[in-house]
Amino acid sequence: MKEFRTEREKHNFFNRLSEEQKMQAFRDILDETEHAVFLGGAGVSTESGIPDFRSKNGLYRKTGKKYRKYNPEYLLSSDCLRRDTKLFFEYYRENLDARAVEPNAAHYALASLEKEGRLEGIITQNIDGLHQKAGSRNVQEIHGTTLRNYCVFCRKEYDADFIFDSPDPVPRCTECGEMVRPDVTLYGEVLPSPAYDNALDLVNRADCLIIGGTSLEVGSAAQLAHKFHGKYLIIINKGRTRLTGKADLVFRDSIGKVLGAL
Repeated sequence: MKEFRTEREKHNFFNRLSEEQKMQAFRDILDETEHAVFLGGAGVSTESGIPDFRSKNGLYRKTGKKYRKYNPEYLLSSDCLRRDTKLFFEYYRENLDARAVEPNAAHYALASLEKEGRLEGIITQNIDGLHQKAGSRNVQEIHGTTLRNYCVFCRKEYDADFIFDSPDPVPRCTECGEMVRPDVTLYGEVLPSPAYDNALDLVNRADCLIIGGTSLEVGSAAQLAHKFHGKYLIIINKGRTRLTGKADLVFRDSIGKVLGAL
């Protein structure tokens, strides 16, 4: 990759590239950089058949009739878990069970890049565990995961089957009888400290940040993205994001197709 005297010169250079040249530039950047990091959102998993939340085909637009009287965010909130516990688990079981879902081309491409030493880590807003299922190892799940669950009292840990297959409306700990909840960051809760701190460390060290499958509308991802001050910013998203104008390379195509071509 050529050297640039100014950010403007770099920006103008990348803007003049054809799609084929952009892909080659992407490969060259990954070969050159030492700390490439991927920051991804719901769009990474939609190609596996998992709906996002807010798009026209998203989870919040397909809520069943029995849930329509509730604000969509409420159904996945700490308030709902506390006040309407049975309702929370009913909605959660119906809509967030990803155990049978398989990773897609994007997940496998990212796992390969990490294995080859061209990607340092992944920061994800997704809670489906598909990155690990594809083989990625350094994955920071800043919104938690449906694959881990724990007792709110004694902290005994349980797998996903315990909640999704439980015959009880509210899953109860086998040790103390208290509620077992998903290790997911619900609306109204703070982000898990270890994962977010690790994600922040990755972004601060990164010389290349790849943002994929997110519009950066959710505060946690946007906050991390705006803290990036490395050399190259690459965005893969079909729609415009808040940082599109600042990116060096922008791909408005399938994330699996773009990453799979690397």
